[in-house]
Amino acid sequence: MNVMVEISMYPFNEDFKPLIKSFIDKLNTYTDLKISTSATSTNVFGEYQHVMHVLAEMLAWSYVEHGKAVFVSKFIPGYVAE
Repeated sequence: MNVMVEISMYPFNEDFKPLIKSFIDKLNTYTDLKISTSATSTNVFGEYQHVMHVLAEMLAWSYVEHGKAVFVSKFIPGYVAE
């Protein structure tokens, strides 16, 4: 099953822009996923289990690298990127 996840990051840091850019840059290293970024969120498209695994890795990495942040996500199961 495929999934699309729309994710927004809200770091607990006044200088938040570099932290968000770093998160997006790291997410873009996963070349087997389709990543689409807009002004307010990033969409991740791929196979469900793989996307969940990548998001778990990304949240742990973000905490270690940048500290606390809030992540707001929407999941659309069965969505296929065009």
